Amino acid sequence: MFSSIPLLALVLFCGIGWLVNAVRQKKRRRSSFRNHGPEKQLGAAKEPVLSVSPVAGDFNWETAEPHKFRPFKPIYYITMALRSSTPSDLITIDSNYLSRIELRRGLIRDHPHHVVGSLPSGADAVRETYSYIRDFLLARYPALFSRDDDKGLFRNHVTEQSLPLELPPHENSVAALKLLGEMVEDDLFLLRATPEGHLCVAYLCCFPSGFDPADKIGKVLKDIHGPVPSYDKIGASMERFFSRLEVGKSVVRNNWSVNMTPELFNVSGNHINEGDAYKEDVDVDISKAQIRVELQTLTRLPKTQAILFSFKTYLYPVTEIKAEGLGPEVADAIGGLPRGNAPGMWKYKGGVRWGKSICAYLRS
Repeated sequence: MFSSIPLLALVLFCGIGWLVNAVRQKKRRRSSFRNHGPEKQLGAAKEPVLSVSPVAGDFNWETAEPHKFRPFKPIYYITMALRSSTPSDLITIDSNYLSRIELRRGLIRDHPHHVVGSLPSGADAVRETYSYIRDFLLARYPALFSRDDDKGLFRNHVTEQSLPLELPPHENSVAALKLLGEMVEDDLFLLRATPEGHLCVAYLCCFPSGFDPADKIGKVLKDIHGPVPSYDKIGASMERFFSRLEVGKSVVRNNWSVNMTPELFNVSGNHINEGDAYKEDVDVDISKAQIRVELQTLTRLPKTQAILFSFKTYLYPVTEIKAEGLGPEVADAIGGLPRGNAPGMWKYKGGVRWGKSICAYLRS
């Protein structure tokens, strides 16, 4: 028989142990990873564990409405405009998912040199991105994706396609990126830190808006954004932020523009660069005009420490924007493009072409 004092000590010991364990579990739930960021660590680094919350049990992708982002301001200022995010929000699936994946499949087949590419220095980051996004989808959308360990397959129950659960040891990076195009509709760019700046080492970009993704690989941020007016006002800040971004602390921002067609794949035409020929004040077919908004996300991969820049594209018909009662607000935002700290955006984004026609409709 235990005496009362040893018994009391045992109870206290167990209680303290339970409390310590509970605190540890709470910290794990609050933290996206067990270790953070690119900072130096003593000893062997522990592999971070991704913490993702599954969507609600009644989630139905077929009825999930795409988010409605309305990032319009009366005067345009070029800023980073970053907002904090969480690992659970990395990939959003909605009713557009299946049609977008099918479109990407065709673009990857028909325009491979435009939409996918990798440098040898990007191979390890591509492999990590594959497993990172695979694990995210399994955790976030357990009803839509599953793993078959016996057969080594990752099953997509929306597309009814199966992909390798693990990439073969010497899988070509471009082939791996093409497989990612079967998983998500988000476009992906991978960047590695170099003494000259963050270098684009790989990309999967099926929905470019007026630029050829193939022109970006092998370039650092300042050269990638060379055509962007007034980029020098935020370039140094972007490099510093990329360097400081920690694992598990993703950030997002929105970027908006106007497209005269609903086409998602456009490697030229949406932007006006130096020397381009263009017509001013064209008569826009309002039935086709779209407000394009990108939800851009920055994430640091835990193993390779590469930066994953991903973006999901949303198209909102201009007619829909007006029907919401936002016509004057968006017209003011369009008119504000040349009045901020980057007046060149008016021409670069194509406002000299479609601005007059679109604004007249929105204010009518």
